[in-house]
Amino acid sequence: MDRVDCVLNNGFAAVLDVPGLNYRTGVYQQAYESLPQKVVLGTETASTVSSRGVYKFPVEQRAAAIHDDHQSSSYDVEYCPWSNIPDADFALAEDFPWTMGQFVWTGFDYLGEPTPYDTDAWPSHSSLFGIIDLASIPKDRYYLYRSIWNRNEPTLHVLPHWTWPGREGKKTPVFVYSSYPEVELFVNGVSQGVRTRTRKTLMERYRLMGPDVVYEPGELKAVAYDSSKRAVDSVIVRTAGAPDRLCLTPDRTVIGGRRDLVYINVKMLDAAGHFVPTDCRTVRVKVSGAGRFKAMANGDPTSLEMFHMPQMHLFNGQLTVIVESLEPGDIIIEVQADGVKSDRLLVKAE
Repeated sequence: MDRVDCVLNNGFAAVLDVPGLNYRTGVYQQAYESLPQKVVLGTETASTVSSRGVYKFPVEQRAAAIHDDHQSSSYDVEYCPWSNIPDADFALAEDFPWTMGQFVWTGFDYLGEPTPYDTDAWPSHSSLFGIIDLASIPKDRYYLYRSIWNRNEPTLHVLPHWTWPGREGKKTPVFVYSSYPEVELFVNGVSQGVRTRTRKTLMERYRLMGPDVVYEPGELKAVAYDSSKRAVDSVIVRTAGAPDRLCLTPDRTVIGGRRDLVYINVKMLDAAGHFVPTDCRTVRVKVSGAGRFKAMANGDPTSLEMFHMPQMHLFNGQLTVIVESLEPGDIIIEVQADGVKSDRLLVKAE
């Protein structure tokens, strides 16, 4: 139910087996108190918007934020006028046992509804709501949800990237999405303090944040501590050097022999093997042997490049190539881009 005030007032919501509300987290309590079912389901939630690998400064919560590049910030603080950041839905689920859960709008980006760039904002043409982008690459927000929902495996994810020429000496907030209770941040070996969850704000309940971290090139490290204050995990993000080579990573190296698909991540690396998160050069794909090129995507909601053509620009250092098997045998995938080393991959079709 999308017109929540109407259905609460006219009796419509009261006659359904399960009352499901779209967004409007501020009326969940009213719905629970007034409806006979005494449960509320989130049938569309959050609609936080973000572009993978894009970070906007200053970092501030804003509804319908508009930027000149038609992208939204991957700090996960921008949302639609009718919606909210994910933290509000997490808090409802944690605080009230009568909340039944939620269906996030959306799991994946999709063509159409490029909110907030839906008026006079061509070439924007795909949504930005997704936890995963149009190229099947997880955004930062994917790891925020994972840190809350995945009870079987730990999560430790740091943002933003740490390649910011021109931001030297400027505050560059660092967020950590983690299932661990505490995280200590280090910049080039110097501690930035231990971060713990608090209930001061919604974001501080679910994000471990260093709002005053100052950027300097080098190494950003997050060390996670368990409930006994023991260091149990860590992750490092390094400042990238000049783009040097492409790197192919398939979701599988063995696929079915006919009409099966392999999804291949294409990433730009520097000479030391560090990810280059700012490179956007065009990548060309060649497939030979027992398969054929099927499609590719980069996750850029403003890109007009065609999915069925074997070339496309990287979006913030990455894209996805899809290859289809034709018959049993070896499939050879090669990628090239001007000015950097190519890469080659063998996938077996059985």
